[in-house]
Amino acid sequence: MPINPWNIQKVMQERELFFIVSLNRYKSLDYNFVFEMIWKIFSIFAAGIEKGQTEDNMDKAKVLFVTQEITPYLKETHMSLIGRHLPQGIQERGKEIRTFLPRYGSINERRNQLHEVIRLSGMNLIIDDTDHPLIIKVASIQQARMQIYFIDNEDYFHRKFTFHDKNNKFFADNDERTIFYSRGVLETVKKLGWGPDIVHCHGWMTSLVPLYVKKAYRDNPLFTDTKVIISLYDDDFPETLSKDFAAKIKLDGITPKDLKHYKTPTYVSMMKAAIDFSDAVIIGSPSINPELMKYLKESDKPCLGFQPMERYIDAYSSFYDELGVNEPVAVG
Repeated sequence: MPINPWNIQKVMQERELFFIVSLNRYKSLDYNFVFEMIWKIFSIFAAGIEKGQTEDNMDKAKVLFVTQEITPYLKETHMSLIGRHLPQGIQERGKEIRTFLPRYGSINERRNQLHEVIRLSGMNLIIDDTDHPLIIKVASIQQARMQIYFIDNEDYFHRKFTFHDKNNKFFADNDERTIFYSRGVLETVKKLGWGPDIVHCHGWMTSLVPLYVKKAYRDNPLFTDTKVIISLYDDDFPETLSKDFAAKIKLDGITPKDLKHYKTPTYVSMMKAAIDFSDAVIIGSPSINPELMKYLKESDKPCLGFQPMERYIDAYSSFYDELGVNEPVAVG
């Protein structure tokens, strides 16, 4: 059986973290030998491309999951269970995946074996005229053969609570945390050079991703043909984000018209904007904000209704396939 270089690449991606750990742990390693082996592996990979051995794998649909909750890193909820099992199920159904989560301060790095990926870290994201370092970390869910990428920043994610402080007060900078997370995911995907066919967003903290993909990143070849799906959940919050939210969101390619919903940045207005800039919508919870449901129906966007846990993965996978053959959403 010929060597499939795409499998080698996948193994290298999955094991990169543990290779780095090994280098740090075993100081006596012969580094010349290590780098010689890396060169040989990449030589096999390149030769395989030239021989046309990678066609089947190159045709795999690529699905990017951007979520605000994944168990076991956060407590078990309906959304965190989907965040954990949906990527695995989609991967097992023959699609290629990448999965992202904020590195909240409540996530224990040692217990969950998070490690920084130096080659992906190091850039700064400017929000409200302030530079914020983007740190990328990874961990593996071994039984699922799946990696999770974590977006990290000391200013935004090192506190021990998720969205509210110990007195249950909504963090004043949740608007900037949302911006940083959404842009951080897309910048990391750019560094990976991995163009997703589908971006599936879960939770209000991912609600800026549709806007950024369709407007700020639309001229990037990695995202030109990308379809975006937003899942709606019962994750409402009553608070209003910063009055300067719209100004902070602004990037090249985003017009004042695109920011109409953010003039009063509530949960409902943010999710209405996410619906506008998404190609399709999935109902992720049995009960959804009634105003959002009304807006969704009026939008006439393709929509997959709520699916029970025993069959939602197959339903989502089929929905991805159907969306992939349709024309992308027009966003003005």
